[in-house]
Amino acid sequence: MSFNAPRLVGPTPAIGRTIERVTSHGKHLEIVWDDGLTLHTHQRMTGSWHLYRVGERWHKPTKQLRVAIEVTDWVAVCFNAPVVETFRQFDRHRHPGFGRLGPDLCQLNADLDECVERILDHVDPSMRIAEVMLDQHVVCGVGNVYRSEVLWAVGLSPFANVGSVSEQDARDLVHTAARLLRANLVNDRRVTVPGMRGGLAVYGRNGQRCGRCGDTIEVRRIGEMKRLLYWCQGCQARGDQRVAPTPPHGFERPMDPHPAAAMFLSELPWRRATDGDDTLTHDTVAQDMPDPHARPA
Repeated sequence: MSFNAPRLVGPTPAIGRTIERVTSHGKHLEIVWDDGLTLHTHQRMTGSWHLYRVGERWHKPTKQLRVAIEVTDWVAVCFNAPVVETFRQFDRHRHPGFGRLGPDLCQLNADLDECVERILDHVDPSMRIAEVMLDQHVVCGVGNVYRSEVLWAVGLSPFANVGSVSEQDARDLVHTAARLLRANLVNDRRVTVPGMRGGLAVYGRNGQRCGRCGDTIEVRRIGEMKRLLYWCQGCQARGDQRVAPTPPHGFERPMDPHPAAAMFLSELPWRRATDGDDTLTHDTVAQDMPDPHARPA
């Protein structure tokens, strides 16, 4: 056997080890050797695996090679995969994403409780929940459309930090996602809100009114891949980390720093400095303030 992976992140499989299994989850593919080493590739939008007989001409140029595994009669070649990494199954913390892929919510036997735990124990508590839902090490099956629809269905802001998400919200996210994904396995088109025009609550409806609260649906590109996220600011404000905190009781907001306002403030008796000194002192303020106990002349 020969193994070639010019951009591999992680240890290289030892020559002579036996491949025990190959599994795929969407655009992820894992190859497991008998010593526990796992090769993980994520195809995203550009990658693909090809299988050739030894000596057969490849359909893509060698410069696009990311992995080549050759045995006696066959060679498996991965082209243009953005992610090529290895980790050992018996030590999940050696994997950059902290472990193997999460349960596939499309499967009826998927462990939903494990998905909830992976959300609550996420390695980066500051990551936004909208990005966590696309993390295949948390759950599999939730794509760009469903993350927007699921977050809307539970009324949670996509900008909430995963570390601040409650156990109940995490459970609602997982169970809602599983329900919507499974309900659409046999449909020709995705429907998350029956009776809604187009079948979707927010995805692809930027600038339109929300069917639940009537506010305007917004869109933004977020995350490493800059994928489109749709949400309703009106009914999905819960947990939004971008909302400024409410000032404490009795706190006065500063006046608008307009030039006219600044001039007005500078002319107030208790704001004027004396003897050319621009620094106000307690004595200066006391001298300029009227004496409330003085008798009229």
